[in-house]
Amino acid sequence: MTAKLYGGYSTYGEVIGILKLETVEPKVPGDIGNATSYSFPVKYKIVKGATTDRLVEKNDPMLLDLFICAAKELENEGVRAITTSCGFTAIFQKEMAEVLEIPVFMSSLIQVPLVSSMLAKNKKVGILTANKRRLTKKHLEAVNINNIPVCIAGMEEQENFSNMILKQQPFGNIEKIEKEVVEVSKSLVKQNPQTGAMVLECADMPPFAAAVQEAIGLPVFDINTLINYVYNAVVQKRYNGVYPGYRVKRLL
Repeated sequence: MTAKLYGGYSTYGEVIGILKLETVEPKVPGDIGNATSYSFPVKYKIVKGATTDRLVEKNDPMLLDLFICAAKELENEGVRAITTSCGFTAIFQKEMAEVLEIPVFMSSLIQVPLVSSMLAKNKKVGILTANKRRLTKKHLEAVNINNIPVCIAGMEEQENFSNMILKQQPFGNIEKIEKEVVEVSKSLVKQNPQTGAMVLECADMPPFAAAVQEAIGLPVFDINTLINYVYNAVVQKRYNGVYPGYRVKRLL
């Protein structure tokens, strides 16, 4: 069997492109900024000028053009799908999808409608965000979280998380941050016993997803569950195995 090959790129195999904010905090395994979080190659593109302060605190609309420019560069370099390193870029989801020829998923929050459809009508989707005060109705509407029952908790008041993730301290105590994430998750579920699943907005939270699940006993979705889902869609694999009707001929 022969097949024609088509080139045009300098490198190959990096099918998931990640638009990365300019950040300085440590990135542990599981974090979107640590390439060892994935069993396949990913391609990073730093969005120059896109900081946590401008995106989360100031909700700067001028960042859209920066993300579009960087995304088009990734698209031209051959990736098959694009995401970002911050869930607050949800606010740009529709604009980004309109200008790209490949799938783009700007936030873990894009999973909320899907997760809600899996749950009973009396259940809510829990959302754990880096900063509840800054997560606006516009962010939610941009990823079609309209009329969906949700309950939201934020990490902005947690000292260790806030210092390292929101204030961009270039060091931190990962065990203390995990404890904070778990405690806020437990509090959300305690206050909202009808919570049926949790979605972690922040792309720095996946390292703590297993601990959260152990603490609340519910399905936990994050940016990595979404990245793996999309990867398996854009890189389908052929199946190998035993076919029905196969018989081994007995040697005489």
